[in-house]
Amino acid sequence: MLLGFKTELKVSKQQRLLLAQHAGVARHAWNQGLALCQQVLIHNKLNPQDKIKFPTAIDLHKWLVAAIKSTHPWYYQVSKCAPQYALRYLSDAFKSFFNKSFGFPKFKKKGRHDSFTLDGAIHIELC
Repeated sequence: MLLGFKTELKVSKQQRLLLAQHAGVARHAWNQGLALCQQVLIHNKLNPQDKIKFPTAIDLHKWLVAAIKSTHPWYYQVSKCAPQYALRYLSDAFKSFFNKSFGFPKFKKKGRHDSFTLDGAIHIELC
């Protein structure tokens, strides 16, 4: 049996800013990955002879490091886990979509259920 604990953190203004930065990087990685996946799906629909392999979470992370992190230096101000887990969750969302369990993944908006995950099974949601 798995147990989970919900804990409210009392954070300072500086810590709150750092948590918001982590959530922002995770949201940006999700949205950029989702945009790339949409482009791949459109390309495959329009060109059935020249299909592109749908990206996995690892493919998305390699693309993110090569294309996005070089132009956005603020990615290096937060933990590497925030964008990695966001792309992993995006990959899981697409698996569920292709299995017809859930609908198509949607873009994330700032201030609506901001969250990110760090290693060590720590999941933080900003209220």
